[in-house]
Amino acid sequence: MDPKLQRRVQRYGWDKAAGYYEQSWQHQLEPAQNTLLARAALGPGDRVLDVACGTGLVTFPAAKAVGPAGAVVGVDLSEVMVNLARARADAHGVDRVSFERMDAEQLTLPDASFDAALCALGLMYVPDVPRAIDEMVRVLAPGGRFAAAVWGRRQRCGWAEIFPIVDARVTSEVCPLFFALGSADRLSMLVEDAGLTEIVTDRIETRLAWTSAEDACGAAFVGGPVALAYSRFDASTRRAVDAEYLASIAAWRNGAGGYDVPGEFVVVSGRKPR
Repeated sequence: MDPKLQRRVQRYGWDKAAGYYEQSWQHQLEPAQNTLLARAALGPGDRVLDVACGTGLVTFPAAKAVGPAGAVVGVDLSEVMVNLARARADAHGVDRVSFERMDAEQLTLPDASFDAALCALGLMYVPDVPRAIDEMVRVLAPGGRFAAAVWGRRQRCGWAEIFPIVDARVTSEVCPLFFALGSADRLSMLVEDAGLTEIVTDRIETRLAWTSAEDACGAAFVGGPVALAYSRFDASTRRAVDAEYLASIAAWRNGAGGYDVPGEFVVVSGRKPR
């Protein structure tokens, strides 16, 4: 897929998903986000960059960790995500965070200006992942910490059928290599290639819980990566897509009418040499 087109699909797709993202994924993503923050070991006064920040699910905990003397910058390709994060900061009076719309592959930020650079479940959507990692490393000060989380192996992610189900009806090309970064040691190798040391990899098995079929489909198609394609389907196509997806996760239906779908995260952390 043409990188320019892929960036446009990502930008406008996440604009579509932004209003539903937190209700669909906030609790399901916590194991990855908590591990990422623990590995980043943020402390009072730290300057932190959160790449692909979305609505701030990692940005705000990072701001709490760095305290009044620190500062956190969240950047995202989606303008709607950025605006929602800004509104949340204003509503809660958090003044040590700022948000900007920015491409992960071209960070308009000074060299060596952050003590930590984070990316929680955003690298799968970037056309040029090595370039995005290089940019995160560039803005790190010597000794700065890097931490990124991605989805793990396809066979460990029970919700993975959303991509072929959508692609059978429209060429979405949302993220053609979505699961590649979580396979084997792919992400840790890229981080090492970027010059980081003290690299640690955490592989986390989890269950993604939704209370109903409606919630499961909403997370898959309205609040997630295929939201743009799904928004263009007519009502009958949406019903067919929903039914196919629910059939694909039927094995994980629980006794309460909800779903506990298996998932896997990979978190890779490292440090920029001094």
